[in-house]
Amino acid sequence: MAEIKMQTFMSSVLRVIEHPIFKFAIPAIVGVIAVIVLHKLASHIRLEDVKADVAAARPTVLLAALACTVMSFVGIATYDFLGMRTVAPKRLPALVPMVTGAAGYAISGLLGVSYLTGTAVRYRVYSAFGLDLVTITAIVAIAWSGFVSALVLGFGLLLALHPTGLSAVINFSPAFETAIGSALLTCWGVYLVWLSLGKRRLKSGGKTVDLPRPVQAVGLTLAGLLDVSGAGLTLYILMPADLVPSLPVFATVFIAAIGLGILSHAPGGLGAFEATIIAGFGATGRSDVLAALLLYRLIYTVLPFAVATLGLAISAAMANRGRLKTTSSVLWRAMKPVVPIVSAALAMLAGVILLVSGNLPAEGTRLEILRDIFPLGVVEASHLAGSLAGALLIVIAAGLYRKLFRAWLFAMALIGIGFVVSLVKGLDWVEAMSMAATLVTLGLLRPAFYRAEGISLFQLDRRWMLSVLVMAGAIFWIGLFAYHHVDYRNALWWQFSWNGDASRFLRASLVVAIVLVAVFVNSLISHRPAVNKPTKIPDAVRRLVKESEDTEANIALTGDKLFLVSEDETAFIAYADTGKSLIAKGDPVGNPKSGQALIWALREQAYRAGKRVAFYSVSAAYLPTYLDLGLSILKIGEVARVDLLGFTLDGSKRKDLRQARNRALRDGFVFEVVPASDTEPILPQLRRISDAWLAQKHGEEKGFSLGAFTEDYMRFFDIAILRHPDGQIIAFANMFRGANRRELSLDLMRYLPDAPHFAMDALFGELLLWGAAENYRWASLGAAPFAGVENRELAPLWNRTGGFIYEHGEHFYRFEGLRAYKEKFDPVWSPNYLACPGGLAAPQILYEVNVLVSGGLRGLMK
Repeated sequence: MAEIKMQTFMSSVLRVIEHPIFKFAIPAIVGVIAVIVLHKLASHIRLEDVKADVAAARPTVLLAALACTVMSFVGIATYDFLGMRTVAPKRLPALVPMVTGAAGYAISGLLGVSYLTGTAVRYRVYSAFGLDLVTITAIVAIAWSGFVSALVLGFGLLLALHPTGLSAVINFSPAFETAIGSALLTCWGVYLVWLSLGKRRLKSGGKTVDLPRPVQAVGLTLAGLLDVSGAGLTLYILMPADLVPSLPVFATVFIAAIGLGILSHAPGGLGAFEATIIAGFGATGRSDVLAALLLYRLIYTVLPFAVATLGLAISAAMANRGRLKTTSSVLWRAMKPVVPIVSAALAMLAGVILLVSGNLPAEGTRLEILRDIFPLGVVEASHLAGSLAGALLIVIAAGLYRKLFRAWLFAMALIGIGFVVSLVKGLDWVEAMSMAATLVTLGLLRPAFYRAEGISLFQLDRRWMLSVLVMAGAIFWIGLFAYHHVDYRNALWWQFSWNGDASRFLRASLVVAIVLVAVFVNSLISHRPAVNKPTKIPDAVRRLVKESEDTEANIALTGDKLFLVSEDETAFIAYADTGKSLIAKGDPVGNPKSGQALIWALREQAYRAGKRVAFYSVSAAYLPTYLDLGLSILKIGEVARVDLLGFTLDGSKRKDLRQARNRALRDGFVFEVVPASDTEPILPQLRRISDAWLAQKHGEEKGFSLGAFTEDYMRFFDIAILRHPDGQIIAFANMFRGANRRELSLDLMRYLPDAPHFAMDALFGELLLWGAAENYRWASLGAAPFAGVENRELAPLWNRTGGFIYEHGEHFYRFEGLRAYKEKFDPVWSPNYLACPGGLAAPQILYEVNVLVSGGLRGLMK
């Protein structure tokens, strides 16, 4: 059985994506080169010729291209269906994974960065149906295996058979071609044989998921062939018959164009894809090729997205009226989590339509009609307003993605403006109807936008900035292409006439450029304000801590944290501001829905301040939300909990505790739990014990994730004490008590240097027995750092590093000894995670956490 660590698969993907070279430099270079190359390749083509070629497309050709698109999306839908059948059979109706896979690709095809957006769609949908992180990751991985298998098999066959004409694209010797093709086919065959030799599984901690059986793997490969073949044939059918020498040559150029389109990060690979196709087939100056590419965009990219959006809008309308039947209700439940992504893509598409329309000449006959209705100034202003609305819609799309209500209001207003100016600037009925349809659709999706945080709608992260930049460049090229026959002169800027399309294009482009530059500068300017000082603990936080069943909520009362409290005071997040990062300690405390909103609010607060956000020592409860934020999930250890139901100190594993307790009883030591209301008289004694203990350890008080002895902090808790027969307190521990007697745990455990060696074991043993007698369900023993992070050859870098530290770091910290000690109590172990940005952010965040815990750099060094 193959045991592959899967829980940080998505973290590894996100870390690669977050690398600065991958995120900005390469896509920017590819995008700029693509626009320049596209401009040179199409410099001798007239817009009128492209329009004529589009109008001349035969209906049979368009229907055939549509059929190939359907074939491709059938393959895409099959990926997730087979992945679900393999990993989680009968967990969901078959329609859910099929619709999720197809809709996710339709959305990502328009937004771009398909490997991220499509995965985000899957996480949102499947987590809404209760699937855990490991299962969802396995479905995504298996779906991708079908695509990769199809490429391996397809290229293997092409190279092994080396059909006529392929050498024009891949200039290898026939023998070398055959060798590479045979190697690829062998790899695919070995993969199937390996799957057939035994039941292969993916394993993560206590969770195990199956790999596909050989028959399912073949099915996934066939689905991949349908996907790739359908996409390629859609364009192949639309291309001029005299241009493409053979289908294998076309397939090679087509796959290269897709790859460069993905690298450009532009939505749908706009610009890079077209430039590669034109250059690959030597189609410079061919208007019919540009027409084919335009039709391909409409049929394979825009139409599937429109179908997905229409289905979502209809489902939303039916859900609002309570008219959903069983099947449609399930589909609405599946698609509801992706409403923000669809809305962002819809706003972006509406913006692109307005910008492209503003860059193209108006229809002459329609302008003649407008002469009798509006003065020239109104038409000129409408043209500028339409382009400005288009640019702002593209920017506002990021706010829709974040579910901001203000973004929805702004988008509705901008689309309304787009509807009006589409008619006023050129009587463009098609454009106006598209704006009206977008307006109605976004109106139906209104309930999805509920966040009211104060983050600016005109601040973009680097990913959005890059997409907008490349897309704006491609749209600007469309205007250059439309007016390349016009001689540029300064007078064009000030030429106002009914036929001054080129002048309107220049003025609109300048306005759009100014707006985008302002947005980019606003997004890039970040300052590092002074670190926020911890404030007084709000009454709502104290109340929610008492109501929480999780004892870790008590660590919020240390007095060294800031708080983000929901407006209805049903949840809070405790966090620290390091100057570079906002780091939350643990999951939100309180109502889960309010807690989810607070996670986003903290992310947006960090975004406004130009800082990172991280969530330290969190459980699996909110992992889908952290993933929605684009954070990486790293395992940092495990938490041990002892079942107190019928707990005793019997058995060989607990012999040391039993003997220590018995020795304390024989010698007259007394165990006592002092209620919080009665701790004031004993605080001076506890202070002396604590100071002596710290002096012996040559340490300083800790913080953030650990308690520290202060009178204000200790007054919150019941104190367990061990008294000497003479009445002196020699050891103590403050107790965290969960609501409803769900959980009990200890924070500070300190003793006098001259206390008997058995004092702390006796105190600990008495506490566990006391908790069992008080009917507490669990006793938390706290976390074991890096426990369960295995150092395996196939594990991600983080796991290998953490596993190495756990196995070989005993000189600095008793990692293995700590877990071994806690293992004596036969605890239930649960994973402990860090959610943070990818790349090098993880070690930086952990360093900042250690500084917070140690009370500053001086404490950390000590």
